[in-house]
Amino acid sequence: MKQWYFIHTYSGHENKVVESLNARIRDLELAELITGVLLPKEKVVELRGNKEVVSERMFYPGYVLVEIECDDSGKIPDNVFHAIKSTPKVTGFLGGRQPTPLSQAEVDQIVHNIEVATEKPKPKFTYQVGEVVRIKSGPFASFTGKVEEVNEDKALLKVSITIFGRSTPYELSFLEVEKVTFAEED
Repeated sequence: MKQWYFIHTYSGHENKVVESLNARIRDLELAELITGVLLPKEKVVELRGNKEVVSERMFYPGYVLVEIECDDSGKIPDNVFHAIKSTPKVTGFLGGRQPTPLSQAEVDQIVHNIEVATEKPKPKFTYQVGEVVRIKSGPFASFTGKVEEVNEDKALLKVSITIFGRSTPYELSFLEVEKVTFAEED
């Protein structure tokens, strides 16, 4: 029976772990026992110097998913357990020596999230009503305002900015603003 497990890696080394695991599977001829290696990522977009930049972000930083053919009792074969655990930059299975497999519902949700993420890159940052943001481009560049509405689907914000002493709502994309930290406001 095939089961999916999370393995914990050094943060920032997830891609290298996937490469190393795939090489070990090939070299140790474990392809029938380790049937999948998955690194869930999503594409995110941000504005840098008036240019949209698309990058990738891990759904689960520090973790990689592996699909393992377990024995009839649901136990991971020892040779597979040790091959994975001894992979460079792997600290172990989530759950230790007796890792708990993911449920089918959890696996389905992860796969669904990956599919949705590949269809349309989402903004790198999310915003909430009441947050203070600085406008990065356009006629009101460098103005700050308070977020009044958030439209996640369209990646749009309605921001209230003060112009000539009057509060004015202004619609902006997520890419046209940046969060203001409290230290910047002082």
